[in-house]
Amino acid sequence: MAETPSKIESARKWVVDHKLRAVGCLWLSGITSSIAYNWARPHMKTSVKLIHARLHAQALTIVALVGSGLVEYYDKKYGSSGPKVDRYTSQYIAHSHKD
Repeated sequence: MAETPSKIESARKWVVDHKLRAVGCLWLSGITSSIAYNWARPHMKTSVKLIHARLHAQALTIVALVGSGLVEYYDKKYGSSGPKVDRYTSQYIAHSHKD
């Protein structure tokens, strides 16, 4: 019987299937939260608040794109189920190095 995937595995699969949507959602949430944070600072001009929000969102987008690239690399290298570890080979290697 197949086991149900964990929440983390389900989220990872969604990100793999919808990379650009994930980056866009992260960007939107980043700029929204940055505007909300900067709006609470009354001593700044509106234009400065928007510039800060844009800079924060750009930095967050770069981080999201790098993360998406890492997920893609991991998927290409190991496939969907992660690195393959042969249990018997690793036990053999662990026990064969006795002096």
